[in-house]
Parts: sequence; C-alpha cells; structure tokens
Amino acid sequence: MPAPDPSNTYPLPHHQNLVFLKNIIQSPNIIVGDYTYYHDMDNPHNFEKNVLYHFDFIGDKLRIGKFCAIASGAKFIMNGGNHETKPISTYPFEIFANGWERKGGTDASEYPYKGDTVIGNDVWIGYEAVIMPGVKIGNGAIVATKAVVTKDVPDYAIVAGNPAQVVKMRFVESEIAQLLQTAWWDWSVEKITRNLPFIKAADIARLANCK
Repeated sequence: MPAPDPSNTYPLPHHQNLVFLKNIIQSPNIIVGDYTYYHDMDNPHNFEKNVLYHFDFIGDKLRIGKFCAIASGAKFIMNGGNHETKPISTYPFEIFANGWERKGGTDASEYPYKGDTVIGNDVWIGYEAVIMPGVKIGNGAIVATKAVVTKDVPDYAIVAGNPAQVVKMRFVESEIAQLLQTAWWDWSVEKITRNLPFIKAADIARLANCK
C-alpha cells in the first residue's frame, strides 16, 4: 500500500520550506523519528541553528519522536545555556581561564545539567515556541505559538503561555491510557496507511481495535 517515503527530504513537491527533519540533521546529538517534519519561513536547514547552546563536550541530546509537526522558529535551549544561580554572580568566569579557572571553586563541568530534551511522538510544536533544557514533552501534546516550556508536559496536554501551563487535556485520562497502549506511531507504515481514517477520527475505541 503506498505511503510517503520517510527518506524523502522534501515530501511536498515544489514546497522547499518543509522537510522530513531526520534527513537534514547533521549533529549526532539530535535524534529524530520518521515522518517528523519541520517548516521554516526562510529555510528549513536553519533547524540546527535553533538548537541553541548545544555543545558537544556537554553531550546532552535532543530526542524527537515520530510524526511530530514543528513550526517555523521553534527553538530548543540546551544545557550549554545554563549558568550557576547560587553564587552572587552568574557570570561564568571559569570558562575564560587565564587566572580565573576555579578561582571561585567552580568548574565549567559542574554547571547545572538537566539531562536530555525529549519530545514524544505525534507532538505539535507551534510557531516560535521555546523548549528549555531537559524538558520532556509527552506523546500527543500540543505546544502553543510562542509558549516557553520550562517543565515537563503530560501526554496529550495543550500548553500555552510564558511559562507554559496546561490549558486543556485533549482527552480524558482513560482515553489517554488507551491511546498510549495503542501507540499507533509504532505500527508499520502499511498498518498506519490502512487505518488512517481511524487515526484521523475521534473514535479511540475503534482505533484500539484496528488490525
């Protein structure tokens, strides 16, 4: 059964501003699932420029699941942007060395580290949203335009604002549990294609019984 080719960088003919993201990623510390797309008003190859303070020596990863939709200007702040906040000054004296290294008893490797940033499957990230270091965004979540996400987002939540807050759950708890158990994004492409009418419908029980 025919389906889009996930290895096709530009899945929409004559539309060069949208890409299947995994096909343009250069950094080994950015991992993207099949069919996740990024749209950029200027050039989708700008995506890695929007993954900020992502330094190899820190080693944190940006992990993005399958079937995500990422709008133009979405930014991911990584752990390299963290400064110490307990001392009087947040200035990173140590990184400039030349007599400043460890004078305050702090090494650059001891700066706050919040782990990998993880975006689940089937997540929609709106225009110019900002995701902070170490945040986990659950499956099926929606991040509103220009939201600043500073803490984890539950599965199938809609978040908005600065800092982002849950404004609505897309489904009730029992339905979310059923969707997570179904995990349609892990089905074969053939099964997904065959059952698209159910994936795009609102009948969760029927989706759970798809063959």
